[in-house]
Amino acid sequence: MDFNVTNSIKTSSDGVWQGENTLHYAFPLLIIQTTLVVFLSRLLALLLKPLRQPKVVAEILAGIMLGPSAFGRNKTFTNWIFPSWSTPILECVSNIGLLFFLFLVGLELDLNTIHKSGKKAIGIAFAGISLPFLFSIGVAFVLRKIIKGIDSVGYGEFFLFIGVSLSITAFPVLARILAELRLLTTQIGEMAMAAAAFNDVAAWILLALAIALAGGGGVHHSPLISLWVFLSGIGFVVFMFLIIRPIMILVAKKSSNGNNNIVEETYICLTLVGVMLFGFMTDFIGIHAIFGGFIFGLIIPKNGDFSEKLILRIEDFVSGLLLPLYFASSGIKTNISQIHSVRAWGLVVLVVSTTCVGKVLGTFVVGIMLCSMPMREALALGFLMNTKGLVELIVLNIGKEKKVLDDETFAILVIMALFTTFITTPIVMAIHKPSSTQDPQLEKPQKKIKKQNNLRILACLRGPRDARALINLIESLRSDKNNNNYASVTKLYVMRLVEFTDRLSSISMVQRARKNGFPFIGRVLFRDDATDQVGAAFEAYSTLGKVMVRPTMAISGLSDLHEDIIHVAEKKRVELIILSFDKYWQMEGNEEMEIHAGHGWRMANERVMSQARCSVAVVVDRGLQLVNNGMRICIVFFGGADCSKALEIGSRMVEHPAIRVTLVRFIHHGSTNFDEVERTLDDSTIAEFKMKWGKQIVYSEKEANNLMNEVLEIGKSGEFELMIIGNNKSKFPQGIMAKLFDEQQLNISEFGPLANLLASSDKGIKSSVLVIQQQQQEAKFGNSKVASCFIDKDIV
Repeated sequence: MDFNVTNSIKTSSDGVWQGENTLHYAFPLLIIQTTLVVFLSRLLALLLKPLRQPKVVAEILAGIMLGPSAFGRNKTFTNWIFPSWSTPILECVSNIGLLFFLFLVGLELDLNTIHKSGKKAIGIAFAGISLPFLFSIGVAFVLRKIIKGIDSVGYGEFFLFIGVSLSITAFPVLARILAELRLLTTQIGEMAMAAAAFNDVAAWILLALAIALAGGGGVHHSPLISLWVFLSGIGFVVFMFLIIRPIMILVAKKSSNGNNNIVEETYICLTLVGVMLFGFMTDFIGIHAIFGGFIFGLIIPKNGDFSEKLILRIEDFVSGLLLPLYFASSGIKTNISQIHSVRAWGLVVLVVSTTCVGKVLGTFVVGIMLCSMPMREALALGFLMNTKGLVELIVLNIGKEKKVLDDETFAILVIMALFTTFITTPIVMAIHKPSSTQDPQLEKPQKKIKKQNNLRILACLRGPRDARALINLIESLRSDKNNNNYASVTKLYVMRLVEFTDRLSSISMVQRARKNGFPFIGRVLFRDDATDQVGAAFEAYSTLGKVMVRPTMAISGLSDLHEDIIHVAEKKRVELIILSFDKYWQMEGNEEMEIHAGHGWRMANERVMSQARCSVAVVVDRGLQLVNNGMRICIVFFGGADCSKALEIGSRMVEHPAIRVTLVRFIHHGSTNFDEVERTLDDSTIAEFKMKWGKQIVYSEKEANNLMNEVLEIGKSGEFELMIIGNNKSKFPQGIMAKLFDEQQLNISEFGPLANLLASSDKGIKSSVLVIQQQQQEAKFGNSKVASCFIDKDIV
């Protein structure tokens, strides 16, 4: 492709109709390269997800596959997609992404963590760095003796690059592995994060020293130049902390306190410009530009919401689009075929075993001797500290750029980084066996709760949209009278549910929102707009005096979210969990729009309903109106434990002066699965309810032969703002169930047939619906391996 080597590279073509190949021009080719890189990395991440591998493993593999190790072996592919003339352009764009990603890493890394980590974490970090560094002396000596051409590079800089690459711990990757394993804020997780933060800072200092020594491309130069580079780097760090940090503290305060969006945008834009400016400064003094971005992110205050706003503004674009290009750029330089002999693979084994033994042994010994950790935990901590990733690739790429590392050494060290990161998750899962001891409070036989005790409710919501319906529902359950049957005060635990992702903001939220692996209860929620609205709504509601509101937040993957809900429910001994349905309706002009939260949220609801030990209610919200303006409620009763529980909840609502309750009982006289004992219990339940509330309710009985149409008519009439119905998924009169499934094709898996019908979107139902499920006596608490591991002493 010498047309672009000898001639100037043009940005864009005149199009295919002018007879031009768009892949011969920089910008269209960059689009194709970016699309291919992102697609392949996402595909590999999806394939590796069952193995619980961090995304960085997939991104490194994608880069290697696009290089000369796999697809790049085909010269046609290389000449068309990754021609040599496009490499500087690709590297330039990828380094912009890398600069901003290191800025984000600095934002994520809180220096207070290192300051407060204590001697134990610093001791573990020191051992995890020093022992591999000592071992690297021998490794560097062996590599220089065996691999031809390396001995032309000075031993000092070569040893430093090898030492840094073997001793480094990738802080962002480690955070994601810990979060994936639900260990982020356990004792071992907190120790690992604090030690990794110290390790990260030490690694950057050592890398700066290595770059200063390497100088101009591995060429020997005066030691005085290296000294000037290193001293200039120290001066830059001092300047940033003494001059720029106070300015950024002032900017963060003004941005957090002000309501002027234009001013806020100005501060954020100036900050992003500062990333590039300080990157230029470190490159100017002879240290890589990424140091400027990292140090700038490090000095920005973490105690306000300014850093969170910065992360939210740029992390998706940087992490999702630009950063994969850096892995592709690294993969193009990695040629696994360079490792083709037994001798070369022996060197791979040597490097991998050295870094594993050094990291694990150093951490293990200090963990046992200094921290008195159990052997399994100390060993697991050692493998966690052996995590490599993006930072490792940065070190290797800089070493290759400075011509300190040749192609074979570079490939060996890339394989080492990939292998050590890949094995971390499975080994830690195998080694770290959580204690099977449950919370002592849960092991004790529960005392008989007096009827005068508080009604304890755990209300779970995804965002501000759910808050209105839940507040109105809780208000309807609040009794204004202090009688002997029901509580006069409601204790409400409000849990904001947040899906955990690979975003940097998720990691920081997890660190603050979880304690010992599970959510903790606190007065203050977090400073994002959605949570502020939720917190403000429930704080205002709690001023009524009859309801004590305690907020919390659960951040987990949707597949694990039910464990957080059930854990808090059991810890607080709540009587009722209230969930929001996975879809809701709102008016757009004159049309009603149906909005889906997603299938994952439906599955989370289903897991809670199948595993919770207390009763569960699901709110299907169709615009539930304010209780104080008057609410008409219809309880649909057709027998069974769930309907009895629905009746019990309805009993609490009867006392509210603004609520009118109607009870409709459907009686089935045909063949039935209900035995006589259950029918007698139903009759007794209805009789007791009528005796107590007969003058305050409207009661009617109907034949169940046309049950579906009768229930539909109630829902479609608009006569009632809320319908309460038992789930009765597993127990239902056989004849009625068969008729229902013949006449409807619905698939809402967590609901029984009638609740399924009322929650459907195509039947013209106008009433909101509360689906009740009685306590599951035989339910098990989630994944016992995870659930029994964490004991939260701070929930009160």
